Amino acid sequence: MTTPIQSLRDSISGVYLGNSTAVDQLLCCLLARGHVLIEDVPGVGKTVLATALARSVDCSFSRIQLTPDLLPSDIIGVSIFRTDTGSNGHGGQDLKGVFEFKRGPIFANIVLADEINRTPPRTQTALLEAMSEATVTVDGKTHVLDQPFMIIATQNPFDFEGTYPLPENQLDRFFMRISLGYPDATVEARVLSQRPGDRALHALSPVLHASDVLNLQQQVERVRIDDALIRYIIDLASATRSRDDLQVGLSPRGSLALAQAARATAVLAGRDYVVPDDIVNNVLPVCAHRVIGRGAMTSSRFVSRGEGGAGFGRDAVRPAYPPESTQAILLSILDGLTVPG
Repeated sequence: MTTPIQSLRDSISGVYLGNSTAVDQLLCCLLARGHVLIEDVPGVGKTVLATALARSVDCSFSRIQLTPDLLPSDIIGVSIFRTDTGSNGHGGQDLKGVFEFKRGPIFANIVLADEINRTPPRTQTALLEAMSEATVTVDGKTHVLDQPFMIIATQNPFDFEGTYPLPENQLDRFFMRISLGYPDATVEARVLSQRPGDRALHALSPVLHASDVLNLQQQVERVRIDDALIRYIIDLASATRSRDDLQVGLSPRGSLALAQAARATAVLAGRDYVVPDDIVNNVLPVCAHRVIGRGAMTSSRFVSRGEGGAGFGRDAVRPAYPPESTQAILLSILDGLTVPG
């Protein structure tokens, strides 16, 4: 019998033919109630992957094409003064005015913020409250966003022309930062012949309801994580805070995200308990953008090795990263820790 998770995975993989690790990491973010930043060069399928997930779930979806001239109100909405005409009781008419809030595209279950680093910081920060609190405050009134709520942002490497690097406080709001990498020759041949972004994507039908996603998210909360594994996460975070080659180590929010990613990974694997590899596999996509190195290659520096965020097991072959990158530093820290039995 096909599980809801497998149905969702198959639906996405029928359109996005590339990195299967990236598909699972995107699902991990969805189940963990997190937001994801997909960072890679243009044309590798970032938007196709995000749209495939959105169209595979029967819930509201909006896409924001972020541009340099976009304003915060274009994302969260705006209050419009509306004039109504009514009788004054004396045979005449009174003009009554009222402000009406017109919701922006942020009011959707799944929001695709395409090319987020092409819009200036003022507009980027319009997403912060929604990402942190799942609320939007306009004119002193707070609006609660419907659940599930997830932002899938895409961006090109920040050193491309016409881009604005995301500040560290906004990077920290993203549950994961992943990359897709270039497809191998076989996959690229399928893309050229099938053109899934033009055909299959538009024919994609939902395989899960919003209530199914909420049920899966509740399963994540019930996953058991052993005290020894919690200690392992704390040891990892502590090690990042004492490294000479890191200016800023992993925050408690980062530790919480790593534990939650491990729980969601266990659900994806059909388990109700966390194993060490659930943590190890998520260290780079969850933590690499949350720490800041002292060298030239800091947390926001684009480093892609085509590993979808470089998920790996303890015995798998690891991608090679520049020694000053936060990925390489985190791998070095992992090598120095004793993994619980």
